[in-house]
Amino acid sequence: MQRLTMILVLAAWFAFAPAPLQARERVAFDLDVPAGTIVVRASERALYLDLGDGTAIRYRVAVPRADKMWTGWRRIDGKHVAPAWTPPPDVRRDMPHLPDLIPGGHPSNPMGAAALTLDDGLTAIHGTTRTMRASIGSAASYGCIRMRDEDVLDLMRRVRVGTPVVMVR
Repeated sequence: MQRLTMILVLAAWFAFAPAPLQARERVAFDLDVPAGTIVVRASERALYLDLGDGTAIRYRVAVPRADKMWTGWRRIDGKHVAPAWTPPPDVRRDMPHLPDLIPGGHPSNPMGAAALTLDDGLTAIHGTTRTMRASIGSAASYGCIRMRDEDVLDLMRRVRVGTPVVMVR
């Protein structure tokens, strides 16, 4: 009975927990990039989708940790809903206990609800698990950009394969 009560309390907390302040908002944006470009400002822990009218949609994100940080240009080369995940070699080396494959939709799949893969073949802009959601706003990943599931789904609807992505410090 005590376990059931705890589960119900946690379920209620997750259902009614407030979203982080300014999780997704339209903001003034003046970086000189083509309209539709995704700009990740690592120092701000923010991803911007340039709307081409002097504004952008800003999303709070987790960026790569210092030893995995990258800068420069990429392009979106795939859009995937509930993707399966295979740990890349550096993750496997650090966490050998992980399974070889985590199916899409599984609660422990770090890709979350969706992923926009980048053309370097290593990184993605993706959702996250409930436990990893707390990393939003930090430098925590192995190279990917983590978003709240609802935000990556929103972004996915707004961009196409081929959309440019630039990471700046």
